[in-house]
Amino acid sequence: MALIVLRKFSPTLSLSFPPCSVIHIERQEMSNGSSITRFLLLVFADTRELQLLHFWLFLGIYLAALLGNALIITTIACDHHLHTPMYFFLLNLSVIDLGSISTTVPKTMANSLWDTRAISFAGCVAQLVLFVFFISAEFSLLTIMAYDRYVAICKPLHYGTLLRSRACVHMAAAAWGSVFLYTVLQTANTFSLPLCQGNAVDQFFCEIPQILKLSCSDSYLREAGLLVVSACLAFGCFVFIVVSYVQIFRAVLRIPSEQGRHKAFSMCLPHLAVVSLFISTGMFAYLKPPYISFQSLDLVVSVLYLVVPTAVNPLIYSMRNQELKEAIRRLISWTFFNSDKFATSPHP
Repeated sequence: MALIVLRKFSPTLSLSFPPCSVIHIERQEMSNGSSITRFLLLVFADTRELQLLHFWLFLGIYLAALLGNALIITTIACDHHLHTPMYFFLLNLSVIDLGSISTTVPKTMANSLWDTRAISFAGCVAQLVLFVFFISAEFSLLTIMAYDRYVAICKPLHYGTLLRSRACVHMAAAAWGSVFLYTVLQTANTFSLPLCQGNAVDQFFCEIPQILKLSCSDSYLREAGLLVVSACLAFGCFVFIVVSYVQIFRAVLRIPSEQGRHKAFSMCLPHLAVVSLFISTGMFAYLKPPYISFQSLDLVVSVLYLVVPTAVNPLIYSMRNQELKEAIRRLISWTFFNSDKFATSPHP
C-alpha cells in the first residue's frame, strides 16, 4: 500500500533552472518563512516536436484507458450475470485505474502542449493526495482480489459463505476507508515539513519522495515512524499475495482434468499479470539504490507502473476471460444495434 514513501532520498539533480542567484534568493526567502506558490515539474522533452509527440502519445494512452475501463465498469454494472465477487472487485479496480491515470496524465499533457513546467502549490497538493490515494487503493484491492481467487480455487465449497455480497462490500469499504485515512496522514505529514531546497520536482507529477527532497535535511526524522508503518503494510500485502498464489497454483496442479486446470488458470493469470506488472515496476521505482537513479530511467519506470497498467488492465482481464468478453459483446450489440440480446442472453 505504501510503496510511495520507500524511495531512497538523494540530493536534487540540477536541471535547466533560472540562474543560480535567483535560486539562491528563492531558497533564502523560503527558509525565512515565505510560502511556495508553485512547483516546477520535470518535462519529457526540451524540443517542441518531441513535446508534441509526448502529448499525442499520452493522449492515445489516456483515451485507451478511459475507453477500456469505462467499458468494463458499464458492462459489469449492467449485466446481472457479472454481479459476483470477482467482477465486483474488478469494477472497483477499473474505477481506481480511471482515477489514477486522470490524476497525473492530463496535467503532463497540458504542460507539453503549452510548453510549461509549472503547477500551482494547491494543484501539487491535490495531485499528490489523489496519487497516494489511488495507488494505495490499487495495492489494497489487488490484495483483496488475491484472497478472492484463493477462496475460489482452494476453498470452492466455502466461496458463497466467505464472500457473500455483504462481506465483499465490507472489504471494499474497509480498503477505501483505510486508504483515505492513510492518505490524509501521509499528505499532512509531508507538507508540514519546511521546504528549503527550491521548488523543482524531479518527476512529471508531484509525489512524496520528490517533495521530501525539497525539505530541510534535519526534518526527515518526522517521517521515520510513518515510513516504518508504511513498509510493514506494503510488505504484509506483498507476502499475502505471494502466499495466496503459491497455494492457488498448488491446488490448480492437483486438478485432474485439463479443462478444469485451463479454467482455473484463465481465472487467475490475468490478475497475476496485473499484480506482477504493478508491483515489480513500483518496487523498482521506489526501492532501487540511489546510484542507479537517472532522470530518464525514473521517467520510464514511473510511466510503466503508473500509466501503462491502467491502460492494459482492461485488455489483460478481457483477453482470457470468456465470460467478460461475451458480456462486452452483448453490451455492444444492445447499444449499437438496439438488440434485446444483452438483457435476455443466458449465462455463458
